[in-house]
Amino acid sequence: MNQPVAETAELMRRVEQLVDAAANRYRITVQVANRAKRRRYEDLNDDDGNFKPVLRAIFEMSDEMNEPEIIGD
Repeated sequence: MNQPVAETAELMRRVEQLVDAAANRYRITVQVANRAKRRRYEDLNDDDGNFKPVLRAIFEMSDEMNEPEIIGD
């Protein structure tokens, strides 16, 4: 369950990137939670044990930072 320090640092960098780019911390948190919830139900057959749904959502959303509808109001 423990992640290597490098992965934890990368995760924190991506979280900070999302929060800094968002106009509202609450809204980005809800968007990450909703994406994770949706992915959890969509990927029942594709059980990737490496990432929990919320971690996968954070990585996906930080990769999609170029799309303004992700973090726009």
